[in-house]
Order: sequence, then C-alpha cells, then structure tokens
Amino acid sequence: MDQITVSVGKKVLFKEVSWKTLETILEETDRENHSSRLAYNQGRLEIVTPLPEPEINKNFITNFIEILLEELDREFYPLGSTTFKNELMQQGIEPDNCFYIENEALIRGKERIDLTVDPPPDLALEIEITSRSYPEIYAALGVPELWQFRQGNLQISILEQGKYQISTRSSIFPQFPLTKAIPEFLQQCKTQGRNQTMKAFRQWVREKQ
Repeated sequence: MDQITVSVGKKVLFKEVSWKTLETILEETDRENHSSRLAYNQGRLEIVTPLPEPEINKNFITNFIEILLEELDREFYPLGSTTFKNELMQQGIEPDNCFYIENEALIRGKERIDLTVDPPPDLALEIEITSRSYPEIYAALGVPELWQFRQGNLQISILEQGKYQISTRSSIFPQFPLTKAIPEFLQQCKTQGRNQTMKAFRQWVREKQ
C-alpha cells in the first residue's frame, strides 16, 4: 500500500487479487489512520481516496445518527471505517461509517470483529462522490440496512431475502422521514453552522417521537 499512490477523489482497481494478498495489505497498513477505503469482491480490489466534501458529509450524518440513537435511548457501538471481511464469501468492505445497534451487546468491548462468528453491523453509511459503493458486498455480508448519500440525496436500502430494497423509511428509525429531513439539515449545517443545526435536529427528533 505504501507503494501505491491514489490521488484524492480518485480510485484504482486491481483484478485477480488473492485473499492472501488482501490480508497482507491489511496487515501492512494502519487502516484506522489510512485515508483510503478498500472494497474487495471475489478477486477485484478497489482503492478509493475520498474528497474532503464526503468526509464532511459523513461526519455530519454520523452526528445525526448518534442524536437519533441518543434521543431514543438506544445503545450503539460506532466502528467507523472498520474493515469487514469474510474469506468464505471472498468479500470485504470498509464503510464510511457503521453502527452496531440491535447487536451492540454482542460486540461490546471487542477490539476485532470476525464475521465468521460475529454479526455484521446493523447500519452502514456510504458517502458517494465516486461510484465506489458496493451494495452487493454489504448484502453478501448480511448488513441489514445501508444508507447511501449521493448528490444531495439520501437513499435507504433494507436487506430482504439477500437483496436490498429501496425504502422511504429506515427500519431502525421508522417514525422519522429521514430521506427528506437529513439532506435538509445537512444543508442547514452549511448555512447556519454545525452546532445550531444539531440543536435544531435534536429538537426535531424530540417532537417527532
């Protein structure tokens, strides 16, 4: 990985990459402090370096999710861009962020997640500027809900019988019209400031309960 340079906002694709090579890449890089994201799908390895804008959107949307969970008094465990992989499925992905919610107690305190024995995260978040998102990888790994934010729109997909179905509501937060609200509050962050917007969003959540 140290010999590979990927310009910000660009991606590179490698074919016929073995699982052993993938494991070596993961072992030789500090993934927590590495700016790139990896996606591995049955021998195809994609490496993407995000632009600053997706990182900002990721942080704000993460704040919204955390406020929702706090106001609903639900325990959660955020794992950021942790690498999730399953050798038997030959699949691996690093989301922009992810959350254990229903299964939070099962992985609480764990430093490493092994999807051969541990459940996948309940919610994965992808902020897309390039076409790096791989819904089929998340589906194969069994992630119940996938949020994709692209071009100012939030798409929520629910896993049903192994395939994602686009939904107007989140299965985790069904009482909230999030596909409409989150883009609006995200835009508000850019005009009224982060703190003011988060206070307004928290109040909105309380009123919708």
